[in-house]
Amino acid sequence: MYIKRYSIGALLLIGLVGWYVFAFITHESMGIDFFGIPLPSLSIAMWIIAPLIVLYLGSVIHMSFYSMLNGFKLRRYEKDYDKLIDSIVEAYLGKKERNHTFKTERYQLLGSLVDNATLFPNQTMVSATSDKKINDVVKHIEDIKRGEVVDLKGYGLLSSNAMVIQNDKNRYKKGEITAEDILSHQVKYDASLCQEIYIDFCKTTALSGIQKYKSFLTKETIFIFLKRINADEFTLEASNESILEILKAVELSQKEFIEVSSILAQGMIPEQRMKLFETLSEENDVAMAAYLYTLFDLELLAPADEILENTQPDEYQNFKAFRALKECNKNFNINLFV
Repeated sequence: MYIKRYSIGALLLIGLVGWYVFAFITHESMGIDFFGIPLPSLSIAMWIIAPLIVLYLGSVIHMSFYSMLNGFKLRRYEKDYDKLIDSIVEAYLGKKERNHTFKTERYQLLGSLVDNATLFPNQTMVSATSDKKINDVVKHIEDIKRGEVVDLKGYGLLSSNAMVIQNDKNRYKKGEITAEDILSHQVKYDASLCQEIYIDFCKTTALSGIQKYKSFLTKETIFIFLKRINADEFTLEASNESILEILKAVELSQKEFIEVSSILAQGMIPEQRMKLFETLSEENDVAMAAYLYTLFDLELLAPADEILENTQPDEYQNFKAFRALKECNKNFNINLFV
């Protein structure tokens, strides 16, 4: 409502009516009683415009009241619009927890749909909307996909968010943070990222670094570590005690213990390898097959025979078959029997 324009027009009308009465009808004055109360004597023109002034004031109060109500209603719509934009932004970023409260009926429906939907912005949307928040977040997403690093702090995302994980990967690849930075502050980063970074870490770091963060050890990282023992590149020297400590961090199967022995055969001296698997077999029955494999691979037939003689008839039949062939002077690769 244009109260200012209305006031100007109303005051002009009141002024014209008063001037017309005073100039062309009468200059006289009169006094009246209002509920027995005598009022001062005023010009008749003033008495005529008085009801107009009262009407004007009443109408202004009426319009101001409803204008204020409409202002509050419009403000609710504006706040809900801002919340809807925030909801879209969070949906684009893949935020899991989204629960916005809308005060207007129409935005309640739209907001509920967006809060419970998965949205993926198209690359062509960059700067395609009139809203800066949406344009900024779409640009951030595209930059992250291209391997760039962006500032996501203002969005309140968890470390497990896919955009945060990829952004941290980009920071790592660009050298802004190191593997040591991530692993030493693991509470700040998602577990999957720490695990992935630890794989790279194990390819080049010293034995002390692998042991320091052994909580991230997996079968994959253990095999990476084993392949580096006495290797030509990124070589590691490790005692049997260190190897045993790392092997105990993950539960390995019989076949995987044999694979461990096969890997160590590439760089470990035979005596150390045999002693390692002798110790393993004493501590873990599952490693016995790997010990037999190691003995046969190293052509140490006497200790292998001694072990097989003390087993049940249905145990280690593959190794017994290999021993029988060896006794018949048949030479086969032990790897064919595991």
